[in-house]
Amino acid sequence: MKKIHISGLAMMGAGSLLAQQPNIIYIMTDQQTAQAMSCVDATYVSTPNLDKLAKDGIRFTNAYCAAPLSGPSRFAMFTGVAPGSEGMLKNNTPFPEKLKEKTLGNLVTSAGYLSAYAGKWHLPEASLPADEKSFGFISLHDHNDYGLAESCIRFLKQKHDKPFFLVASFDNPHNICEYARNQVLPFAEIKEPDLDDCPNLPANFSPAPYEAEIIRLEQQVHFPTYPVIDYTRDDWRRYLNAYYHLVETVDNEIGKIIDALVELGLYEDALIIFSSDHGDGVAANKWNQKSALFEEIVNVPFIVKAPDAFSGNVERPELINAGLDLLPTICDYASAEIPSHVTGKSIRTLVEDKDTEEIHPFIVTETQFDKSPTRGWMVRTPQYKYVLYDKGKYREQLFDIRKDKKERRNLAIERKHQEILNHHRSLLQGWVEQHKISTTGREIILSQ
Repeated sequence: MKKIHISGLAMMGAGSLLAQQPNIIYIMTDQQTAQAMSCVDATYVSTPNLDKLAKDGIRFTNAYCAAPLSGPSRFAMFTGVAPGSEGMLKNNTPFPEKLKEKTLGNLVTSAGYLSAYAGKWHLPEASLPADEKSFGFISLHDHNDYGLAESCIRFLKQKHDKPFFLVASFDNPHNICEYARNQVLPFAEIKEPDLDDCPNLPANFSPAPYEAEIIRLEQQVHFPTYPVIDYTRDDWRRYLNAYYHLVETVDNEIGKIIDALVELGLYEDALIIFSSDHGDGVAANKWNQKSALFEEIVNVPFIVKAPDAFSGNVERPELINAGLDLLPTICDYASAEIPSHVTGKSIRTLVEDKDTEEIHPFIVTETQFDKSPTRGWMVRTPQYKYVLYDKGKYREQLFDIRKDKKERRNLAIERKHQEILNHHRSLLQGWVEQHKISTTGREIILSQ
């Protein structure tokens, strides 16, 4: 049957529209870097269930979070709005009232779906408020990885007289934060192995020359957030072992949902999207947690298994914003309204047409460090990555990311790259003005 896009909805009857709306499942983890899947690198981690999704779908290798912190990233996902334009760059910021009726759940529900949410919400409450159909969703399960998959399976087994939109939002591998602080892990257990069984250190373990000065200042000032400042190399190896174990733990939970979809005959015709709100430092540049704009933190997994994908087991290098592009993509498949204030784009054409070219000439990730006023921006073009922080020496970074994925050579300090540097400055300035980022943000960029 011919695919029908939003532009053709006015000509369709209600029954015809329903037939075009696939069941949609969005599976999300917290703090999973793009490389932490065995379909990408099986050296230290095994993720057979995510690998299955990748084999049956399309994996976007250049997907970036809208912001490398849970609350801001999730705000972008569920509103399609850049967090800096609404003062949403910090965790625990109250959700803007003016956007509550235009969130992803409300939009998809209004298109005729039953929308259900299980797990971590963090906007700002840890769990989705359950007093009513909050944000368009019914709540299946609170913020707790234990029992989350089972709650989703019970929902899947129910008889549905309309298409459904299910969000399964896991906390892990976020428990690595508690691990680094020597706290009890809320949703997993770690058995410490012999050191010889722990992963080796990454090739970019040591900070690069001409690194932005603010990175180490943040690490020194906010010890509770970055308790790794005095880590030995062996401590870091144990950290990596724990991190990959947590990834495997959540992959096992995800597998329960995938197996249920297969067993119930719902897998083949469903749209299934997997991503994470941001990555983790994973010992690169001696960094843990998030907030910084290193590749390990901002480059996130993004897999789409769609009924109309042109093929499976495909990698696509096109730039996508995993935050801002999520809402228009799901709304496109759900035949739901895409509000005019949404600046992301549907990636449906990239999923369904192998000949589609870039939908974004560049994308931007913005950050404000957790428990800090420090701000920063990343501009990613097909070949280059530009980073600007608002203070400190070497606050500008420029990398030829095709040749230097580990971000070892800062081209911003070399005069011969001035034209490329100026081009990326201009892109960022235009983006900040388009999204009405605060005056402070505009002044920072114009000062370059």
